[in-house]
Amino acid sequence: MNETLLYGFRAITDIAAMLLLIRFLLQWVGADFYNPVSQGILKICSPIIRPLEKIIPSFGRFNLSVLVAALLIKWSFFVVMAIAKGVLSAGIFAFIAWAGFELLRTLVEIYFWGIFILVVFSWVGTPPHPAAGLVHQVISPYMEPFRRLIPPLGMIDLSPMAAIFSLMFIRAKILPLIGMQITPFLM
Repeated sequence: MNETLLYGFRAITDIAAMLLLIRFLLQWVGADFYNPVSQGILKICSPIIRPLEKIIPSFGRFNLSVLVAALLIKWSFFVVMAIAKGVLSAGIFAFIAWAGFELLRTLVEIYFWGIFILVVFSWVGTPPHPAAGLVHQVISPYMEPFRRLIPPLGMIDLSPMAAIFSLMFIRAKILPLIGMQITPFLM
């Protein structure tokens, strides 16, 4: 299979999985449903999630069907890669674990860049754009423990720095350990 097609398919699956994770986070934190950005994400993800919602239940704000959809989309990329390389076997279900790992990595990236965006907004002033409020609503639950532990020093809030450092530690140390545990199952 052409490398360009595989790269394009990977980009599409990555974007779709990221949008589904953002949709999951929006529902989980109870973000503003009437926000135009939130409405756009809900409408984009709706055709993928609607059939799964009939089968997979939600637990309060924890929408399991969205996570399953994201997992299946990531898994589909690995299945296509295995078919393209001609190594389709019974071990293809091991790619589900790798797809979950990739979703975890994407979640860390969403929070990392969300905090970075909030820090930039704090320096230049929060714009009246609806996405700014949505980023704040999604990132705030993650930031709360850091804000409780590290109170502001006058006008300087060091909690975003601690939150970013913790995400960097997770990305550099914990995610590779998880990846090493999953890799033997892919052989």
